[in-house]
Amino acid sequence: MGKRLCFVRSFGVLLLVAGIAAAPTLCAGADESSAKTGVIAADSGLYLKVQLASPLKMSKLKPGDAVLGSMARDVYSANRKLFPAGSQVRLTVDHMEKRKRTPNDHWPWVVKVFTPRHENYPVFKTAAVAEQEGERSLQVSLISVSRMRDVHAQAKKNKSGQKSQAEHGEVEVSQSNMKHPATPTVVLEAFGIENEPVALDKNEIPSAEADSTTPATLPAGTHCRILLLANVSASKSKPGDVVQARLLEPVLLNSKVVLPAGSVFEGKVVKKTPPRWLSRAGSLYLTFHAVTLLDGSRIPIAASLAGAELDERSHTRMDSEGLLRGERPGKAWMAINLAVSAGISKEVDDGVQLVIEAIVSTATDASTAGTARIISSCVSGIYMATRHGRDVVLPRFTEMDILLDRPVALNTRPQIAALAAGGK
Repeated sequence: MGKRLCFVRSFGVLLLVAGIAAAPTLCAGADESSAKTGVIAADSGLYLKVQLASPLKMSKLKPGDAVLGSMARDVYSANRKLFPAGSQVRLTVDHMEKRKRTPNDHWPWVVKVFTPRHENYPVFKTAAVAEQEGERSLQVSLISVSRMRDVHAQAKKNKSGQKSQAEHGEVEVSQSNMKHPATPTVVLEAFGIENEPVALDKNEIPSAEADSTTPATLPAGTHCRILLLANVSASKSKPGDVVQARLLEPVLLNSKVVLPAGSVFEGKVVKKTPPRWLSRAGSLYLTFHAVTLLDGSRIPIAASLAGAELDERSHTRMDSEGLLRGERPGKAWMAINLAVSAGISKEVDDGVQLVIEAIVSTATDASTAGTARIISSCVSGIYMATRHGRDVVLPRFTEMDILLDRPVALNTRPQIAALAAGGK
């Protein structure tokens, strides 16, 4: 009877080990099936990024609490600046709700298993923005709350070891080492603003001359600040998948608007490498090949990724060609996996000895120790070998910088019509 109980216990241990080894694959499959997202419509609400005035824990807020901050960047609609950076913003908590926790690759999967899958989030329905005439109330929806960091393309080095000048889409900046903001950033989506009439004022950006018919040419190396409109990742996206992004700031040429804010850039996933065994990280490469103006006219372009604003916990870097790569696992990551591997090895060692002794009546601990040690070492090695590296994830509403790889000829007439419509 005792041997039978030992056999049942050992069989349960082996099933547990098999389940632990297969858990990442099963979780990845579940995430993949539940995260199938297509390209969303480009006419979504206005994007607001608010830097909080002081650190606070969002899960501790209560209905009616006020959250103060300021606009982290200018807010544009077509050729008009609606709110300048630094405008004071007051958000009022309507109620609290549970949301699925945003996944991140800061820790290995074994830590995520014991991390709560949901967290309390405040729901903001209105935002009050301070203006010279008073406060302006906006209907908003909360997208995310996080601390952000900028990741830029690394400049190439010449033969002498010095960084070369930026040309052909290369950027003369190194991997971001700027200080992380002490306070989190709140990302909101505002609705109904673009349809409201706005009087002409000093925030109006000069548009192209009405009688101009001379084609304008944007030079190679022109920066465009865009907003990603759908999730993209190395693990779930496929080469050829369409990528859309919205222009956040008007592009000027000789102090004239040639690309109004709201223009939609279209690109694709050129190549990607998903996270692989032996803790090898994934990679992702995007390019953009067209831009659609507000009047519907489409202009072919060639642009590559030059930078992105990511969560500070995201272990992602960018090389000189704009390829996004996940970083190698850190010491804490490896230490946790090694500790789990050692625990699995110990359980398998004990379990195999119990199984053999339950089956073979003449077996002893001394006679089964060698076989159990070999099997436990193999299981431990398989566990370590099957650990996947870090993913590269660009969530929806990721701010990105792109560079034009070659000059783009623009006829100013379509822009005139688009800007006129946007200014009404």
